[in-house]
Amino acid sequence: MKKVAVALSGCGNRDGSEIHESVLTLLALDRAGAAYSCFAPDADQSQVIDYVTGKATSEKRNMLREAARIARGAIQPLDRLDMAAFDGLALPGGLGAASGLSNYATRGAQCEVRAEVRRAVADAVKAGKPIVAICIAPATLAKALADAGVRGVRMTIGTDRSTAADLESMGQKHVDCAPTDCVVDEGRKVATTPAYMSAKRISEVAAGIEKAVAAFAKML
Repeated sequence: MKKVAVALSGCGNRDGSEIHESVLTLLALDRAGAAYSCFAPDADQSQVIDYVTGKATSEKRNMLREAARIARGAIQPLDRLDMAAFDGLALPGGLGAASGLSNYATRGAQCEVRAEVRRAVADAVKAGKPIVAICIAPATLAKALADAGVRGVRMTIGTDRSTAADLESMGQKHVDCAPTDCVVDEGRKVATTPAYMSAKRISEVAAGIEKAVAAFAKML
């Protein structure tokens, strides 16, 4: 059975891993016959949002402990991830993918990717292992790929012009895509789907993730 490392970044779409996208990714991996292990940075979130008021709070929350809620406790610190033990890498979305796995949320195309993520992506690329990224996660992936010397990868975040321009600025090739579909760069072994970057319904998110993970699974 193929094994996939899943990088989470907290719990919740506004400050961590998007719960729907994360669970749908795990479900799609399981349906594709792949085993998975979840990882997250053992560090504080860049901010914590009150989901009732929508406002930032002064509260501190740890990405690993928050992501453990999604993983039902079966999670490890991201700095322990060794891609040599896995056949592929999955990056669900949520703002944490752009504020915890990188600082894209505040620095845009000039962002820096967290060292553990940069290393995992570089190791996956070097070994020819596929990567699937969802929602805003392709923005972090775009920079990590560029840092690894890989450019011109076809990927998508949907149709948002500003974010698409950032991906292009980071050296990748953005392709417009509906939330129910995905973009696959078979040569570089990268699959991406917009999910809640443009989806209005969870069924749209599910359709896109199922297609992206199915394409990803074929490359494992």
